Amino acid sequence: MTRTVDLNADMGESFGAWSLGDDAGLLDIVTSANIACGYHAGDPDVMAATMKHAVAKGTGIGAHPGFPDLQGFGRRRMSVPHETLGNMVRYQLGAAQAMARAAGGAVRHLKLHGALANMASEDMAMARACYQAALSVDPEIIVMVLAGTAQQQAAQELGCKTACEIFADRAYNDDATLVDRSLPGAVIHDPAEAGRRMVEMVQEGAIITASGKRIPARIDTICLHGDTPAAVAIAADVRRALQDSGVGLAQFSGAVL
Repeated sequence: MTRTVDLNADMGESFGAWSLGDDAGLLDIVTSANIACGYHAGDPDVMAATMKHAVAKGTGIGAHPGFPDLQGFGRRRMSVPHETLGNMVRYQLGAAQAMARAAGGAVRHLKLHGALANMASEDMAMARACYQAALSVDPEIIVMVLAGTAQQQAAQELGCKTACEIFADRAYNDDATLVDRSLPGAVIHDPAEAGRRMVEMVQEGAIITASGKRIPARIDTICLHGDTPAAVAIAADVRRALQDSGVGLAQFSGAVL
């Protein structure tokens, strides 16, 4: 049976007069889109336009909630009570659902953004608070998790539909978390290197860390960040490398762990 994997990208991250990323270019490549919900990026007009384009392309739509941090693009850590955190997730998911429905589509998955995601990958109680909130809005939503982290443990404990994710353009620590962006080599800018790494990881069924350690992992989807200068080139090279290696591309099913 042919191995298949989903390709996802974060998008809808422009705001007002400020434009970020080539969403149109990415939508020609990916199979799933994580659309910003207005807290870390995006605004109502950007959300509406991005949802419309995703529906036209037949791309799977996901809500991409983050911390309320437009200035820091949601990449600054915050201390938020779990009850408030849950309501923040509900609020952003609700906005995404409304915009998707108006565009003739529907939200099928949820993926945490930035510092919120990084913190939840280290703290299972925090991840559980976020996912329980999303499930209280839509019990059938697919939760996209960072493979091999506390996010995956929380989703498994909740018994919800799950898609396990690895990153094409980020280096990994030996505990399956992402290398901090402030450190050298944390972000991969070479499209050919990104494509080679993803083929290797998918074929081995493992996360390969910066030190060379192999961490066995379920890999359902690969993240292609949309906010880097080489984003579209990296996405295209990853897609081409996977297809050349015999890996098929398809939206994830969201099987329970």
